[in-house]
Amino acid sequence: MFQQQALQRVITPSKMIIPYDHKLAPLFIRNKLFSLIPEGTEHIYVAGIGSSLINGDSLGPFVGTLLHDMYSKHLTVLGSLQSPLDATTIEPVLSQLNVPENSFVIAIDSVLGPKRNVNSIVIREGSILPGEGLGQVLPPIGDCSIMGVVLEDNPALESSLFYTNLHLIYTMASTIARGISLTTRQYFHYPSDHPILHNL
Repeated sequence: MFQQQALQRVITPSKMIIPYDHKLAPLFIRNKLFSLIPEGTEHIYVAGIGSSLINGDSLGPFVGTLLHDMYSKHLTVLGSLQSPLDATTIEPVLSQLNVPENSFVIAIDSVLGPKRNVNSIVIREGSILPGEGLGQVLPPIGDCSIMGVVLEDNPALESSLFYTNLHLIYTMASTIARGISLTTRQYFHYPSDHPILHNL
C-alpha cells in the first residue's frame, strides 16, 4: 500500500516516474504505454537511442538488444549494442525510415535530470530530443518517450557518463524492455508463454 501511494505522487496525466528497481516497474510501464498507444495501432517501433561506447549513454542500445526479433511481425527495433542509434547514425537512419500509418514509435534514451529523479524511469507522451542534455541538436523522435535518469543534471558530472555503473544501466534496460515486451505481447494477443526478452 505504501509503495502504491508513493508512486501515485509522481504520476501526472502526461508523465509517470518509476523507480528503476521497483518490482512492479515493468507492469507500470505496460499500463502507461497502454494508455498512450492509439486504438488501431498495427505496429510498434522502438528507437533505442545512445552509444555502445559510453556506459551512461548505452541504455537505449541495451533495450534494443534485449528486444531484437522478439515480435518480428509487430515490433521493429532501431538501435542496439551492435548497431547503435547515436549522434552519428540517427539522422541517416531516420531519413531512410518510412514509418507506415497506424504505427507507434517509442523512443528510449538515458538523460540527466533533477537529483530527486536519478535512478528513475520517466515515461511521457511526446518525442525525445536526443543529445539535448549534452548540447547536441538532433531531430526529435518518438510518439512517446521512455527516459532513464542516470545522472544529476549538473555540468560538473557530465564526464561521469563514461563511468556510470553498468549494473544500473542493465537493470534499468531490462525493466524497460520487459515493460515494452509485456505491452507488445498483450496488445497484439501473443500467447502468454511467448518469451519476453532475449538473454544477453
